[in-house]
Amino acid sequence: MTHASVLPSTGKTITYRRPDGKEVSGYLASPEKTEGAPAVVVIQEWWGLNDQIRGVADRLAASGYLALVPDLYRGKSTVEEEEAHHLMDALDFSDAASQDIRGAVQYLNGYTPKVAVTGFCMGGALTLLALNAIPEISAGVVWYGCPPLEYLDASAIKAPVLAHWATQDLFFPAETVDALETKLSEGGVDAEFHRYLAHHAFANETAVGFGRIAATQYDPVWAQLAWDRTLTFLGKQLWNS
Repeated sequence: MTHASVLPSTGKTITYRRPDGKEVSGYLASPEKTEGAPAVVVIQEWWGLNDQIRGVADRLAASGYLALVPDLYRGKSTVEEEEAHHLMDALDFSDAASQDIRGAVQYLNGYTPKVAVTGFCMGGALTLLALNAIPEISAGVVWYGCPPLEYLDASAIKAPVLAHWATQDLFFPAETVDALETKLSEGGVDAEFHRYLAHHAFANETAVGFGRIAATQYDPVWAQLAWDRTLTFLGKQLWNS
């Protein structure tokens, strides 16, 4: 199969405005045909805006979507767990969701009324916060990440949600995922959860082992299934609807 990491780059660095008027840079990948194409905001893992997450945007562009990755760390990225943890801890999640990500959604709304948000690990948590705070979002896809549940008002989430989880995830254990699913259901959210016999970051091609903080491991079989489900979901929610 073709991995996101080996797809040809279709993107460029752009600058867009947040709702408060501040400027943010991001990586924008464009499909071969942009007219009529829906769009997806892609939210990074804790590593930053690196080649792997650009590859996710390229993969979406190859499937017909405009894809924008906001640079939440303002040019910083790392391959070291401790530094990634430091960068994530320094990030203002509320500001990132309500300003950086909302600004990205509004930028893409200049091309299309249909904009989804997807994110991985830290980005999965931010996807849920964005769904909670941004009414312009048409759909959300969460990959193995959620914020503390007390920060979510499920009744405020109006867009449909698809979520992928790993049953051997040490960051987000099964009981956390179950509690999130219950909260979303009780809040009336149209949410579809899938669980995979895998470790955290199973869809990240660069996750190749067990770090000092937690186990991560790429699984190409589960990753392909999750991507198939994601593209089916996005197709249903964003095209001709």
